[in-house]
Amino acid sequence: MANLALLSVSDKTGLIDFARQLVEEFEFDLISSGGTAKALQSEGLPVTKVSDYTGFPEILGGRVKTLHPRIHGGILGRRDLPEDVAEMETNQIRPIDLVVVNLYPFEQTVAKPDVSLAEAIETIDIGGPTLLRAAAKNYAHLTVLCNPSQYQDYLEELRQNGNQPSTEFRQACAIEVFGHTAAYDHAIASYLIGYKDPVSLPKRFTLSGQQRQSLRYGENPHQPASWYQSGTVPTGWAAATKLQGKELSYNNLVDLEAARRIINEFTDTPAAAILKHTNPCGVALAETLSQAYQKAFNADSISAFGGIVALNQPIDAATAVALKKTFLECVVAPGCEPEAQEILSAKSKLRVLLLPDLQTGAKQTVKAIAGGFLVQAADDAMDNPENWQVVSQKQPTPDQMAELLFAWKVCKHVKSNAIVVTRDRTTLGVGAGQMNRVGAVNIALEQAGENSKNAILASDGFFPFDDSVRTAAKAGIEAIVQPGGSLRDQDSIQAADELGLVMVLTGMRHFLH
Repeated sequence: MANLALLSVSDKTGLIDFARQLVEEFEFDLISSGGTAKALQSEGLPVTKVSDYTGFPEILGGRVKTLHPRIHGGILGRRDLPEDVAEMETNQIRPIDLVVVNLYPFEQTVAKPDVSLAEAIETIDIGGPTLLRAAAKNYAHLTVLCNPSQYQDYLEELRQNGNQPSTEFRQACAIEVFGHTAAYDHAIASYLIGYKDPVSLPKRFTLSGQQRQSLRYGENPHQPASWYQSGTVPTGWAAATKLQGKELSYNNLVDLEAARRIINEFTDTPAAAILKHTNPCGVALAETLSQAYQKAFNADSISAFGGIVALNQPIDAATAVALKKTFLECVVAPGCEPEAQEILSAKSKLRVLLLPDLQTGAKQTVKAIAGGFLVQAADDAMDNPENWQVVSQKQPTPDQMAELLFAWKVCKHVKSNAIVVTRDRTTLGVGAGQMNRVGAVNIALEQAGENSKNAILASDGFFPFDDSVRTAAKAGIEAIVQPGGSLRDQDSIQAADELGLVMVLTGMRHFLH
């Protein structure tokens, strides 16, 4: 008896050629349903419709097609168990040797900005996952394929193993199926949870991703690493265009995401940010993009060497010329003008990425811990200076308020304890990741040096004592922005008044660990 294949696919990539080889080279019989059967018939391929095979019509607008004992008995029957074989013969159930199924495009549907809940619900596949899981469970006796990329490998297995793929191949395909259906269910649950309550975190949180790229290593050469894409529709860095340069590394991607988050704070004015090890070493705003980059570079030209650059506007020729002058790992921008691309091509190893949508990022952050993981909402709250409280006697000028906001936005993206000193919308000193705030203040002020005079200081956490305020004033700082919330806030406020400083409390903390 000829082998029997069940084909029921939403993605018909490669289907006709694959089916033709099954029939002509390996003499398979084909059964199929709905649109797949029509596609095969239109190409003159012999195929039996599922409804004809089962003797039961497709019903409920196509919602019920393959959920039938003749189908699932043929998939789940154990050919080495006499009882199963006898039952199949009694019920005229033919063994199915190959199941080829891929699922309704749920993720592609819900990715549309105007999709309705009803439309999303209708693209939840029921029969497909059932077929896949049944076939994967019984991989000892048949093969299941859920991706067109597997077709040629399957045909090669038939050629090499006498029309019967190896157990190892069938098992690998089954593992792929369970991962595929798990990801599909995850996408549905995530969409419905987000539709019902886009703010709260669910009681059950799952992670799902498809390996996009095997990376050379992780943070260090002894650590294996891979890059996984969320969902089947590329978004974020998976949707970015790499114009040139070497393959991205684990550390590149971590730094690029930090760069994307910080540059996303600035949308109205040309902005540039240079990062090292996820911390900004130079951030600046200016009238032109090239001026912004040059200011950011000059803020800490030593640390900028080998850095990651993020720009909030398409790269123009003047900016490309400036970028070309030093060694950089990566540059990301929403676009790149042709002349700029030609200029940058001279630095062939420089990774240049285009990410038009710099603003779309993860809604949650996840950190692994022993025995589980932690999930929190992303710190994407937009700070509104109108809600800030001026607690000093001295009132800030409009320009000082604009500078305080700039410094506060940068400080949000510096590892805690974090201190940022700025002037003229440019970072002058950054104290990052220190064990105490006094140390962070000293590092930032030392880096800024004489430029601290008439500058602004931002702190991501409150001052538990007034010592840092006095240190800042001694260096020439004229205004401080901090969240407040210490039991001894009044000590810092009193010191600010005594020393003639402006002090503003935001009421919102931005720790970054």
